[in-house]
Amino acid sequence: MKQLIVHGDAGFRRDDVIEVDGEELVCFGVNKQGDWHGPDEPQMWCTVGTEDERETYDKRQYVPNWLDTESVDAEDVEIVSEKNPLNV
Repeated sequence: MKQLIVHGDAGFRRDDVIEVDGEELVCFGVNKQGDWHGPDEPQMWCTVGTEDERETYDKRQYVPNWLDTESVDAEDVEIVSEKNPLNV
């Protein structure tokens, strides 16, 4: 599990599967920063990990400040699959 800071809006949302640098990750949580008074482009601060780490995330059995942090541009993120509740 790690924190992923995406510069720009990559278009994914919570529970979507994304690919970054050839690694598939599940987006457990997203905080979008900078829409109103922020920088020129928004930033998405995400907690991502593998599906095996979902229970650890759900039960909050981790310390957010101790997670590794990676920063990427929105163009470097590919959406593998989306979980859209409106299409159910």
